[in-house]
Amino acid sequence: MIPSSGLAIEVGAGAPRDVDVIGVPVTATGPVPRQLGLSRARLTELGFEAKPGQTLAVASPSGPSLVAVGLGAPADIGAGVLRSAAAALARAAGTRASLATSLADVEARGLTPGAAGQAVAEGFVLGTYRFSSFKSEAPKPGLSRVVLTAAAGDRAAIATGAARGVAVGEAVALARDLANTPPDHLNAADLAERAIAIAAEPHLRHVRLVQHLDVQLALGGMLGVNRGSTAPPRMIKLTYTPRRPAGTVALVGKGVMYDSGGISLKPSDGMHVLMKMDMTGAAVVLATMSLLPVLRPKVKVIGYLCCTDNMPSGSALKLGDVLTIRNGKTVEIHNTDAEGRLVLADGLSLAVEDEVDAIVDIATLTGAVLGALGKKLAGVFGNEQAWVDQVLAAAERSDERAWQLPLVDDYRKLLDSNVADMKNVGGPYGGAILAGLFLREFVGDVPWAHLDIAGVMDSDADDGIFTKGSTGYGVRLFAELLTNYTPPR
Repeated sequence: MIPSSGLAIEVGAGAPRDVDVIGVPVTATGPVPRQLGLSRARLTELGFEAKPGQTLAVASPSGPSLVAVGLGAPADIGAGVLRSAAAALARAAGTRASLATSLADVEARGLTPGAAGQAVAEGFVLGTYRFSSFKSEAPKPGLSRVVLTAAAGDRAAIATGAARGVAVGEAVALARDLANTPPDHLNAADLAERAIAIAAEPHLRHVRLVQHLDVQLALGGMLGVNRGSTAPPRMIKLTYTPRRPAGTVALVGKGVMYDSGGISLKPSDGMHVLMKMDMTGAAVVLATMSLLPVLRPKVKVIGYLCCTDNMPSGSALKLGDVLTIRNGKTVEIHNTDAEGRLVLADGLSLAVEDEVDAIVDIATLTGAVLGALGKKLAGVFGNEQAWVDQVLAAAERSDERAWQLPLVDDYRKLLDSNVADMKNVGGPYGGAILAGLFLREFVGDVPWAHLDIAGVMDSDADDGIFTKGSTGYGVRLFAELLTNYTPPR
């Protein structure tokens, strides 16, 4: 049930004679590797400037084909550059089965050999990712073997890092697969079954799963959003418990399996089609939980997947209705398309009840964050700067870019209701901030960070490690956050 890339990554002294392609890293300045047989001037004539991720096939009279891959300026080479270069090489290999490269042995700023091996392996796995489950034509075979060449003293560390990189890449692929799946093939109950199957994998013996019908837990937000759907909701809880944990972190994922907007119906445009991806937060949490036994962080992790459809019908949630969230707070509905915060409120309430030490929620929550930050940055909010700083540091290390936005206390009054504790929306401006202020009402004094990934949930085209469709944003960030966790207080 956990997708396999089918990619075998080896580490060796040199390129085997039987490989199909040799990838040759080239920086924008400095000497050009002799094996290319081309000068810098000739490369420039051919249009190759060694920009990061740029590739050029070079004719070879015998033996493996050669592909030059650009790294940009030597001083700028880091994990992100290596990851993107590996993805570019994977695409350049096309349908050829095997490739060798010294990419993991390139001198990079601040990177250990293990970190370089991980970045390159992630790049190859993500660069070969394709979602073809619903294509009538079988996908063409592609890259299945990569040999990373390196100096003798670095090979063991590179191999260890590469193994981790493959595991992380395959977890990202799981999140992408789930988010790319059409909504008629994946509802809340289906995702619960997937979670059960994943938790039953032999290597996941330390991950425990519990699922509940929401009526049993008095999850008023989820039950309210689910009123218009014919598919039942699911609150899915998975727990990873290491020996002697250093603390407990909750990951809360929005799992709106399809968001029509409810009675506040969305316009029928391209964004509406993408609303199958409104469960990306839950997909990322599930994929992260599947990865933890490999990463073996020293922190206990509880994942909450808050899953339901948001559909219009005669029984659907209405404007003016009042819901009671799990923690007892009441919410008057002023827009049924602001439903993600309602299901997250229940998940956050459960996390607080479980007495966790810190919480991160992840959600495709607002179009406002897309307007503010575009499609390259997630928005981050929080109530404890030390915890937000850990999230931002993990974003930096993983190259899953994020930007902190403010929780403006003066705006809280915009959520006041005449008939309930609060409304679910607060006006036409500052929507991402207002959503963050709403969620803050359900975390008490627990250190909490909120990732709004509405802008970064998908890619419009093949670009670096991304393929058109879901990005799986958040898995790599969470991997870094949890393996480097320190108590925020």
